[in-house]
Amino acid sequence: MVPFGGWDMPVQYSGLKAEHQAVRGAAGVFDVSHMGEFRIQGEGALAFLQHVTPNDVSKLRPGRAQYNWLPNDRGGLVDDIYIYMARENEYLMVVNASNIDKDWAHLQTLAAGFDVTLTNESDRWALLAVQGPKAAETLQPHVDVDLGSRKKNAYFPARLFGFDVHLARTGYTGEDGFEVFIDASEAETVWDKLMAIGVTPAGLGARDTLRLEAGFPLYGHEFADDIHPLSSHYTWVVKDKSHHGRDALRLPAQQKLIGLKLDKVPVREGYPVLQSGQVVGHVTSGTSSPTLGHPIALALVQASAASSTDFEVEVRGKAHPATRTDVPFYKAP
Repeated sequence: MVPFGGWDMPVQYSGLKAEHQAVRGAAGVFDVSHMGEFRIQGEGALAFLQHVTPNDVSKLRPGRAQYNWLPNDRGGLVDDIYIYMARENEYLMVVNASNIDKDWAHLQTLAAGFDVTLTNESDRWALLAVQGPKAAETLQPHVDVDLGSRKKNAYFPARLFGFDVHLARTGYTGEDGFEVFIDASEAETVWDKLMAIGVTPAGLGARDTLRLEAGFPLYGHEFADDIHPLSSHYTWVVKDKSHHGRDALRLPAQQKLIGLKLDKVPVREGYPVLQSGQVVGHVTSGTSSPTLGHPIALALVQASAASSTDFEVEVRGKAHPATRTDVPFYKAP
């Protein structure tokens, strides 16, 4: 157990590699109840969300979800988020645990002038993420809806093990799966029932290796208040519309987020990335990939150097060869 975002969080249960492989091959469950949830309601809810985010929230329909950002006015991100449309004029925003207070203050400031009511429901909800290629078939006997008919980014009410929940087919592991939004008082019982049907508990360690193999950015690593988000491969998030922070967000990114493959030596956040002996950037996330069998990393490098193939990463004073590679590093079949 380690402190994380104000919570005590499990790094691992049976072991990082075993948990990682369980999610890649069958089904694992992550307790991500530390995430924050804000309810956004009112006649001006859509207009407000259009103002505070760069993606087009008007494309959502009830029962659908969308990945999005909260840009600041300096060309960085307050947070990256998911928005779930519950019904007309009502949305649920899920934010990162370490950013709950910051995001709440940011949204409160921008809400002035909009016909909108914001409610912080972070303490109300527990969130269990059941992820893996067998997630749907494992849950199906215990839920009252046809999971196979629900597409990616679906969001819908259901009964799971007899409890009222909302399920979302979103996820952040590179695998299929469902997030279970459940009343916090009922979460422990549902967790035990998931254990009883053979779902593997997985901790922060496996969650990080899984999302890194999938090439997913993580706030505080690849995204931050002072990192231009268009340095990443997530440029598709920004649509042609007016929104808070638009001008700064559209300035050219001076850095580029790239994927690196190494032969043997794992690298970690902050390690210098070199080209021809000169520092051109740094590692933002790195691990030894359990699926691929070699070290991988995401690195933020100068835009002028990003198109090259050959780099080096400095580890304890020694430079180790690294090859630029496509992201995602791994894509589920």
